[in-house]
Amino acid sequence: MSADLNPKIFIAGHRGMVGSAILRNLKDRGHSNIVTRTHSELDLTDQAAVKNFFENERPDQVYLAAAKVGGIYANNNFPAEFIYSNLVIQSNIIHQSFKSGVKKLLFLGSSCIYPRLAAQPMSEDALLTGKLEATNEPYAIAKIAGIKMCESYNRQYGDSHDLDYRSIMPTNLYGPGDNYHPQNSHVIPALLRRFHEAKLSNSREVIIWGTGTSRREFLFVDDMAAACVFLMSLDKLAYQSHTQPMQSYLNVGFGTDVTIKELVEAIAKVTGYQGNIVFDPTKPDGAPRKWINSDRLNSLGWYPKVDLFQGLERAYDAMISSEFSSHF
Repeated sequence: MSADLNPKIFIAGHRGMVGSAILRNLKDRGHSNIVTRTHSELDLTDQAAVKNFFENERPDQVYLAAAKVGGIYANNNFPAEFIYSNLVIQSNIIHQSFKSGVKKLLFLGSSCIYPRLAAQPMSEDALLTGKLEATNEPYAIAKIAGIKMCESYNRQYGDSHDLDYRSIMPTNLYGPGDNYHPQNSHVIPALLRRFHEAKLSNSREVIIWGTGTSRREFLFVDDMAAACVFLMSLDKLAYQSHTQPMQSYLNVGFGTDVTIKELVEAIAKVTGYQGNIVFDPTKPDGAPRKWINSDRLNSLGWYPKVDLFQGLERAYDAMISSEFSSHF
């Protein structure tokens, strides 16, 4: 690739599930001028360290995939850590990107930014129209702040500095590189691990939080990575024609949702567990439904490729492979 076609790209959070998928996608496309840092090499909550990194590296593009993430249990028990860490990480990266001359940046948000009772499927204009889901409000507030920070820098410096900072709001993600902690992980990796261990121990039953009636949409992480790279390569005028100065983000989802009961049954099948499944209605369900409207992104020409069962099989294979053996 020529220098113009091979920009210097910094992936913040390249060891995470999304960041590693973006890294795979870019490498598959022939990009070789990619900059990464582990947490031990660069603490993204350290303002001075982030400033020094950007001054020395001077990347052309930034994928902001670094974040503190977790499921219902983690969000309920560590709200201060979730709001502080995410606000500081994204503020440091977005501001220092601007200061060092980065023209293009993609901020990765979350569908939890939308109100708990937003009309389904949730469109981009649902933002800030109602109360958030209480269990992950601190995380959602931080993500909303990240969107608005990108928008604010575009509005103030877009013309004078040719800034083009974009945001993408994914639905629930899963796949290789996920966090399989039994308490602090999201629903799919937590369930994959629980059913895998139940199969190995010949457990008679697996207890699932909630009623199983809540509906969720899930997107395989490599589809998400493809959407990120697609959006970053999209012509500026094309992107702007599908967004607004104060609504400069696009949803990315699979297009359909399933009940938690249906998800659990699929995971039991993928893992080979044949015991009983018991739902505990005394535990929280979270939002009754989370399904996002991806029409704007679809109209630009992007669609997902991996269906849920195929994705679960690939996620399970990755989980039990030697690469992830340290989780067990």
